[in-house]
Amino acid sequence: MPPRRHEDPEPGHAPYFVRSEDRGTHTAVAQKAQQRSGRAAPRPARPSSAPAGPLRLTGRGGVLLIVLFSVAGTMIAHAASWPAAPGIAFTAACLLTAATVRPPDLLSLSVSPPIAFFVSVVSAESVLALGNDGFTRVLMLGLASRLAEVAPWLFLGTALVLVIAVFRGLPGNLRELGDELNGRR
Repeated sequence: MPPRRHEDPEPGHAPYFVRSEDRGTHTAVAQKAQQRSGRAAPRPARPSSAPAGPLRLTGRGGVLLIVLFSVAGTMIAHAASWPAAPGIAFTAACLLTAATVRPPDLLSLSVSPPIAFFVSVVSAESVLALGNDGFTRVLMLGLASRLAEVAPWLFLGTALVLVIAVFRGLPGNLRELGDELNGRR
């Protein structure tokens, strides 16, 4: 979503989210038109090798990262018989996503970690229960035991996401949502 601007476009120009500053000036037709008018075409900027800024994730990308880390942690816990692996992976993913998600997406990220963890545990336990007699029984027992041993980590990761999101701008997102729902925007 483009950043919000409240000013109207200049007369004869497209809105800010449609035009780019140098769109269409490097095509052959645009260059011929500029040569006829006597103006020189601006040279395209060379891309630099340095990154443009810090890494930023969208809200969906952050939720996907939590799911992937949690699935990986669950598989590691099963293979290595280390019950803390899914919790540590979930908490690490929560820290990473809360620090790197874009500020406008903090609201959607702050409610998603428990749901993302549940989806990842169901997926991983389903894969682990395949081929066993009594698939449903094995799946339910695996889910119950996995959720019970990871509950403290689940609370910790969710709390960390909320605390970091508050300092990164979550209250502003809540005010903006309230304004939109009350028709003030």
